[in-house]
Amino acid sequence: MAKINLLPWREDLRQQRQNDFLVMLGIGLAAASVLMIMVHVTYNGMTENQNNRNQYLQREIVVFDKKIKEIKALGKTKRQLISRMEVIQRLQSSRPEIVHMFDQLAKTVPEGVYLTKFSQQGKSLNISGNAQSNTRVSAYMRSLEKSPWLKGADLNIIKAKGVDVNGFTLKVSQEKLKDSTEGK
Repeated sequence: MAKINLLPWREDLRQQRQNDFLVMLGIGLAAASVLMIMVHVTYNGMTENQNNRNQYLQREIVVFDKKIKEIKALGKTKRQLISRMEVIQRLQSSRPEIVHMFDQLAKTVPEGVYLTKFSQQGKSLNISGNAQSNTRVSAYMRSLEKSPWLKGADLNIIKAKGVDVNGFTLKVSQEKLKDSTEGK
């Protein structure tokens, strides 16, 4: 007689395949979980690294901002010092001018002219005084024009104040004498 195997081999094969499938599914899930955990850890590490770099850059930006402020403050101080030096240089170069101006005022006043007041604004001088006649005021203006330190005498007012007294006001510009010793 023929041998008939009555064992449920198909059922065992199906059970074996189902067990293999579940094992493979478990291995796949485990591999996917491990992969997801690795990706998560990698991305967290990259994010942490970038955050650390950002914090480092922020600290460096603060340091450089302080240095920029210091440089700006130094630049402002430098500009102030340079402007002070320029003022001092101008004062040093114009120091003898006032002496020459007073000297020329004294040398140019003719006999019969008396100065009562003068004021200076920049390079312009306003001179007030009294003279015995209009001719003496004209002589004074001519002598001012001949002066190397004073130029552009312009008579503003002349009026009689009494017998033999005429009051006058004139304007003259202070000039800087150009000589060979200035450049040295």
